Parts: sequence; C-alpha cells; structure tokens
Amino acid sequence: MDTRTSEVTVRIEQLRDAMRALGVHACLVPSSDPHLSEYLPERWQARQWLSGFTGSVGTLVVTLERAAVFADSRYWTQAAAELSHTGIALEKIPTAAATHYLDWITAQLLPGQSLAVDGQILGLALAQQLSSALQRAGIQLRTDLDLIERIWPARPGLPAGKIYEHLPPQAVVSRAEKLADVRAAMARLGASHHFISSVDDSAWLFNLRGADVDYNPVFMAHTLLSADAATLFVGDGKIDAALQARLSADGVQLAPYGAAAAALAALPAGARVLMDPKRVTLGLREAVPAQAAVLEAINPSTLAKSRKTLAEAAFVREAMVQDGAAMCEFYAWFEQAMERGERLTELSVDEHLSAARARRPGFVGLSFPTIAGFNANGAMPHYRATAASHAVIEGNGLLLIDSGGQYLGGTTDITRVWPIGTVSAEQKRDYTLVLKGTLALSSACFPRGTLSPMLDALARAPMWAHGLDYGHGTGHGVGYFMNVHEGPQTISKAVPDANMAMEIGMITSIEPGIYRPGKWGVRIENLVLNVALVTPEHNQFGEMLAFETLTLCPIDTRCIDIGLLGVENVAWLNRYHAVVRERLTPLVSGAGLTWLQLRTRAI
Repeated sequence: MDTRTSEVTVRIEQLRDAMRALGVHACLVPSSDPHLSEYLPERWQARQWLSGFTGSVGTLVVTLERAAVFADSRYWTQAAAELSHTGIALEKIPTAAATHYLDWITAQLLPGQSLAVDGQILGLALAQQLSSALQRAGIQLRTDLDLIERIWPARPGLPAGKIYEHLPPQAVVSRAEKLADVRAAMARLGASHHFISSVDDSAWLFNLRGADVDYNPVFMAHTLLSADAATLFVGDGKIDAALQARLSADGVQLAPYGAAAAALAALPAGARVLMDPKRVTLGLREAVPAQAAVLEAINPSTLAKSRKTLAEAAFVREAMVQDGAAMCEFYAWFEQAMERGERLTELSVDEHLSAARARRPGFVGLSFPTIAGFNANGAMPHYRATAASHAVIEGNGLLLIDSGGQYLGGTTDITRVWPIGTVSAEQKRDYTLVLKGTLALSSACFPRGTLSPMLDALARAPMWAHGLDYGHGTGHGVGYFMNVHEGPQTISKAVPDANMAMEIGMITSIEPGIYRPGKWGVRIENLVLNVALVTPEHNQFGEMLAFETLTLCPIDTRCIDIGLLGVENVAWLNRYHAVVRERLTPLVSGAGLTWLQLRTRAI
C-alpha cells in the first residue's frame, strides 16, 4: 500500500469527523497563510498535508461525500499522479486565479448548509467574492473555525529564523526615505493609518530580510503605520538588540507577532485605515473596530518596490553578470561530462548548477527550486526531480532547466532548453516557435501605462499561428533581492486592472512555452527591464517604453529550425549573443570561456 495515499485518506476522514461534530458540510483549504503568501511556511501547508498534492498553488475542497483539488495546467500531470488512489478528484482550471471551485461548492451543497474556511488565511477580496456566491445559493459561510488545527497534532510552529538588514550599497534607498514616501501616499489617499500584511512589502519598507519562507528572503510580519509611528509585529527573538536599536532610531518599534489584530482593534474612533484587499486577510479586516473607516486600495509599497531605481537596476545588471558566469561554468562542465559518458541525472543538474551559483560573489541562495526536466518531465512546468523520482539524462531529447538565484543586488530567473543527442524536426519546430514568442515580446515597444496583460498576445502569436498555446502566464514581476514572483504587473491572460500599468523600472519575465505531455517541454525565459524609449516621432504620441533584456546566458542555436525563425529574429539573437559574450568574458575562463565563445557564435 502507498503509505502517503493511506495517510491522505485517514486525514480526510479526520477532517470530515471534525466537520460533522461542528455541523459543517464543506471545508475550503486554500494555499494561503496569514499574509497571503505564494510560498508558505510549513505551518500553513495544510492543503499539501491533507491532500498529498505538493504543487505550490492549488485549492482543496472537502465535503462530507466528495473532495477535489483545483489546479491549473502547470500541475495537471503532477496532481493526477499525486492524487491517484486518494479519492480526491482533480478539477482542471485555466489559471491559478480562476475560482471554479465556487461553482463546484454551490453545486455540492444545499441551501441552508455551511462551508468553513479559516478567516485568518482567507484573503479579503476572495472572502467578498466567496460570500457573495454562497449568499446567492443560500449557503452559510463560517470563517471562525480553524478545522486544520483540530486534526493536525504535529502541526509545525511559527518559523524562528533571524531577521537581518539589507545594507548599502545594494540597499540604495533608506528606511527613512521609504517611510516618508509611503506616508505621503497615505496622505494623498486620506488615510490616518496603513496596515500591511504582505511579507515582501514589510521587508522592502524596512530594508530587512529573513528566511521564514524557502527561496524568498522574507519573514513573517505585519506592519502598522501612522503619520508619526511605525510598528513591526514580529516573533520574539527574531531581531537582535543592535538591529532593534537601528530600527528605533528610524522610528520603528517592535511588537509581538500575535498582537497585530489587537492593535487594529485599538485604533481610535475616526481612524481611516488603508488596507489592500488583495494583500490582507478577512480575519484582520474584521479586527478593525466599527468606528474606524477602511480605505481599500493597493499598498503604496507594492507599486513602489515594483519600480526599481536606476541604482537598483545597475546592481541587478551586476547580479545578472554573476549569474551568467555561473551558468557558463555549469554548462561547460555539463557538456564535457556528457561527452565523457558520465551518468548524469536531473539531480546532477540541480546539484552542480546550485554549486556554481554559490561560488559567485553576493550569492545568498536559490530563488526557487531548480526545475531540471528531461523529455517528458520537461512537459510539467513546475516539475521537480526527487531522489525517489527522477530521470537519467541519456539518449535523445530535450533538457529544460529553469533556475534562479538570490543575490544581494538582485533576483534572477532563467529558463533554457538544451539538445541531448539527436533532436527531432518536431522538437526543433516547437523550440523555434517558443523562441519566436520570446523574441517577439522582447522586441516590443508600447505606450507607458499599458496594462501588462495586453502584451500577452505578442508572445503567443507565433504559436497561435500554428494552433499551439500554453496554459501558464507569459511573465511575472520579479523583486529586488526579494520574491521571484512579484506584482502588480503580470503578462498573462489575467483580467487587467489599473494597477497593472507598465512603468519604468519594472522587471518582468518573458517565458512562453510549449508542452507535450509524455514527450517534452520547451520554455525559454529571460528577465527584462522596462526602459524609456525615444521614438522617431520624438514622443509626440506619448511616452513609449521598451524592454532591456537583463538575463545573460546563451540561447542554444542547435535546436533552431532556421527556416521558421526569420531574418529579424536572427539579427536580434546575434546581437544578444554578442552582448552576452562581451559582458561575461571578463568573469569566465578555461572551459567556461571556451563554451561561452562556442555558444554565442553568430548564426
């Protein structure tokens, strides 16, 4: 018997027993924590603990008779395997933001029945949507219960990692300046107070970093600001006395992590509290007293940190050079090892590439788990090799490697695909169409303020012309030594809103793909920076932006069907490879330099 499967079955039944005892007919378990983070500390990985589905995003719904996990196309193959024989159905949804589970819930429950979800991890915007849907169906919403706490006896506690300071020269804007800017935004909105729950916003605002979440240098905290005070709610012992004194000198006081709700409840009558409904939970919103008003708007810090300064962009370019040098070292080793006939696996890729990055100056850690997928495994966008399940890299096919690093001066994220043995004509076609999509968007210019989802079709068009598409977004924002996924911009099929306007200084990924389940996957990803563009019309028709490609690593030319690529794309690729060679040559030597020169030859 699969031990994992039997554990899932037992846990689901324990959850149902708790539901019956409390008169609850369904339970919603989102991938969420009190900060609505994407990557979760173990304590809040309840969806994974209950269902056995290990994807980073997904929603579990359990009724007294049925259970289902709702996951987007990045996880369909993985979820189908992990949910097999658990009795939990996989419900396929088009995007991570889709809320198909609302219709599923209302179809399963009868009027008068109830759904429970922990209000302390339920986003305010989602709570409003959920409440409206259930109200129409006559279903009661319970947000006062943490059913997981009742059935998870060994539930992990709060992370206890130390918090440290992000220092100059990489921290180019001081805490005092950032606080002044956020307070100015509060004043413009008429807010007397501002409550921040998103962990990356607090880390950015105070120039602090931590290790409470894997791969993202953040820590569990809430922040409450007023015109003349700032309180950071963090776990005891996470900030040492010296750092506490430096924070105090900037007007920042510490309070216990669990005291945030009480601080909101103690707000004075007439207070006007700014809260971001997409970045604060229902539970914390409900702590605000009735005599205080709540202003719902995006966190000013979310907008500010997405727009990197000129000095920050310069440090990011330096981080990209170091990252590119590490990849030259790794890929030179990899190709030589393959030629020698060494037995290499997907785990070998992760080990050696991570080690190459770790040797670079300013490296702090990986920015996400390395994805090394050979052939069929590459068709799973969020695949990760494990000791129990991984492929040997041998024979013929395509090896997809998606990886990234956290550096003191920036965050990297890059995907490349490499030929192993002989590559088929169909594989070359897929590779070339994906490359055309990457280059089409990379070459775009567009009016400043364009809503980022509007750019999505530019990358998809070369594939659409051949009847092909991919299920994930084309691009996500990237932080500055911060979360590898950052808003508000997203190049995807998302419904646009005004906060997604493209502005100078934003860093975004461009990563179209083609995935053939059971065969192979192709994805080619670079990070790009929004820069001002002076047009031939000298901006008579408005300010225009263009993309500066930041990522520095050769794009393999052996997989290209040159007949599909086109003259303009060849010229772009040759120019890019000339820049890569020029920027990386001073940092590599020996086999790495030989490999760099070979892989950046003009075509």
